[in-house]
Amino acid sequence: MAEYTDPHGDEAAQEMPELSDGDDDDDDEEQWQWMEEEQDSQQVTCLFCDRLLSSVAATLQHCTVDHQVNLVDVIRKHNLDDYGYIKMINFIRSTKCDAAHLTVLPGAPLPWENEDFLRPVLQDDPLLHTDPEELCGGEGLSLPTCLLSETESHDALLQRAQAAEERACRSEEALARAMDDLHKLKLLAQGLVLNADTSKSGKLGTVAELREDEDEAYFSSYGHYGIHEEMLKDKVRTESYRDFMYRNPEVFRDKVVLDVGCGTGILSMFAARSGAKKVIAVDQSEIIYQAMDIVRSNQLEDKITLIKGRIEDINLPVEKVDIIISEWMGYFLLFESMLDSVLYARDLYLADSGSVYPDLCNISLAAVGDAQKHQDRIAFWDDVYGFSMACMKKAVVPEAVVEVLKADTLISEPAVIQTIDCNRVCLSELEFTSDFCLKITDTTDCTAIVGYFDIFFDKGCSNKVMFSTGPQVTKTHWKQTVFLLERPVSVQAGEELQGKITVRKNKKDPRSLLVTFDLGDKKLAYSLQ
Repeated sequence: MAEYTDPHGDEAAQEMPELSDGDDDDDDEEQWQWMEEEQDSQQVTCLFCDRLLSSVAATLQHCTVDHQVNLVDVIRKHNLDDYGYIKMINFIRSTKCDAAHLTVLPGAPLPWENEDFLRPVLQDDPLLHTDPEELCGGEGLSLPTCLLSETESHDALLQRAQAAEERACRSEEALARAMDDLHKLKLLAQGLVLNADTSKSGKLGTVAELREDEDEAYFSSYGHYGIHEEMLKDKVRTESYRDFMYRNPEVFRDKVVLDVGCGTGILSMFAARSGAKKVIAVDQSEIIYQAMDIVRSNQLEDKITLIKGRIEDINLPVEKVDIIISEWMGYFLLFESMLDSVLYARDLYLADSGSVYPDLCNISLAAVGDAQKHQDRIAFWDDVYGFSMACMKKAVVPEAVVEVLKADTLISEPAVIQTIDCNRVCLSELEFTSDFCLKITDTTDCTAIVGYFDIFFDKGCSNKVMFSTGPQVTKTHWKQTVFLLERPVSVQAGEELQGKITVRKNKKDPRSLLVTFDLGDKKLAYSLQ
């Protein structure tokens, strides 16, 4: 059976003991003595090894000296609150990670952000009773202030005990809310799958309705077989990946390969058949359970390891990989923002001599002259059964249309507006502004601008492979992205239509795109969602 790794443990939530406040002095004194004895005798398991330490202070000192991890510095660096601190401790314990995984690149998500990490890994873990604010309040790591000195008052002890109990209660409440939210997200995802068309174009209209904290629904949509069937039947897409790997076995021979967003595992199996020594296939969606059966059915479980989870949240069984493969492209190339995850994997896991494939991509624009399509989509609203509904254009025009464009409606030569080298590009460069110049080939009215992308498997290949999603070639499931103009622009053959395009992520839904064109004195804004 294919190997499967789950990055999160399933231990039951920790039950915190109630602390009696006591009304008389004798009860208070007894409680104080009990707390002192408990702290003197507590055993704390190190976060990074099996050693037992005598106190939280000793544990923190041990982590600093023996494992080169100063937890106070980590807390300060990421400005962790109570919940963030608890999640970090449970993340370290549940994933058995090393110190390197606590080094997070600027702007990258923290690996312990998942609400599952509010669930304690160890029962009565003394580290979870530590207040991060107080921990960082003193100088250095000599002694966390959450541990009482002999000079601290009896009342202060009780206040700290009560604060610890309150933090534990808040953590349990937050975990309950997180589990409830997760259940709602699963129901939302099921509704999307059952009620939406199974084509990727149907998914386009629904993903933008999700908020950033509903990312699970995005991955759940990829758990449905229909999307994978459509992508596998896209011969341009699938056969290009196959041809790249089968025709360049020297690239894969005896290499360790990471497949980000593996889906059914087709790319992983291509890599294994091309001579890869080991393939690690990662996917967050439920389709990975089918991929396990597929891999086993093809007797490739000895080469392919499947891991369920987001690449940002898991730990790989290797320190470095030689190759990263992924089919991350969305409409207009960057829709869905999956390239972000590939770049995260590249920066964390790719060996210095390794490569990401596909390694080169570009985005192109061309002018479109299709009076009938403009009449059907835009001018239609001027007279609807004798009524003016022209105000509807303000809602219709800004929505980019994903469709297969007829090649004979192109009225300009294409122009490349952005080239992406997947081995060098930075995350910030995926949002950009570019000037463009479209050389007009027909005297007519320009009714829209179309965008598409080309993909290249080039680096180190003796047999280079590429494919295009443009309207001039065999159609793909990506189709083309059409930006309709509210008012057509008259153009002459031989002239140049100049403008500027800006592509940005939608802050409310980072997987969707906001595209703005500056054409002459007009600014046209579109959303791809």
